Amino acid sequence: MELRHLRYFVAVAEAENLSRAALKLHVSQPPLSRQIRDLEDELGFLLLKRTAKSVSLTEAGRTFLNGARAVLQHADEAVTKARAVASAEPTELHVGHSPTPFAEILPKTLRAFQRAMPNVHVRLHDWSNKDTLDGVRDGRLELGLITAPPKGSSLRDLRYEELFHQRVCVAVAPQHLFARRRSVPLIEVAAEVLIGLTREDYPNYYDLLSIIFSKVKRKPRVIEEHDSMSGVMSAVEAGTGVAIGPDFGYSFGNRIKFLHLTPEPKPISVGIAGPKGRLSPVAEKFWQCAKEVASAK
Repeated sequence: MELRHLRYFVAVAEAENLSRAALKLHVSQPPLSRQIRDLEDELGFLLLKRTAKSVSLTEAGRTFLNGARAVLQHADEAVTKARAVASAEPTELHVGHSPTPFAEILPKTLRAFQRAMPNVHVRLHDWSNKDTLDGVRDGRLELGLITAPPKGSSLRDLRYEELFHQRVCVAVAPQHLFARRRSVPLIEVAAEVLIGLTREDYPNYYDLLSIIFSKVKRKPRVIEEHDSMSGVMSAVEAGTGVAIGPDFGYSFGNRIKFLHLTPEPKPISVGIAGPKGRLSPVAEKFWQCAKEVASAK
């Protein structure tokens, strides 16, 4: 039984005439009669008493008519509500991000977006790169502000656009022996105690270290891990060790020195990611705001 059968039956019952019902439904009479008989066959009882000029409801038909009208009304209401939801703009936009790489552009991006869409609230989720990408993939997040993994193939299933790139540096405390230099050879950094991100949450960070130190014989030792880059930098500032990462000098001022490495590694791509295909108008606007702010950086 389909909704079409119910609509045909209700139209015939209300018109009390097959020809008038067919005219109202914009169908010819023979197919309409056949649909009503198919419905009766499926139900196992007659709904209509038929004469040469009119039809009338059986007792079972009157009972069935009330139920059919209720089903059709519920179906129409469901369609109306679903269309309203589908056409309405979301009032929230969920964006994952790592605070440190985006400390410079995120406030300006939010201001630009709020001017463009004042009724949409941006909910920021301070997640690891891995969790942000997982969130974009499974729909918990509309967008992610990320540091692109060294292996670009891991983004093939997503839409990604670079906003800017950052130089890879070694971060040291002002009192460290390296602090007076402008650059440090990788072989010397490999001999230092390294502070890093947690391997479980940031597997791409260790891919980056592997690529950076592949040209030197001595491999680095990460002796302390933190679950955020701000935690890593706090340990560096305390003098626990040094760290490899993007140049965050604008965030830490004179508290930490960011020194160039030799040979200089390939810069890190920092950008915005979303699901492939068409974004919602709200997500697309945030994407464009981030691009415009980054281009003026």
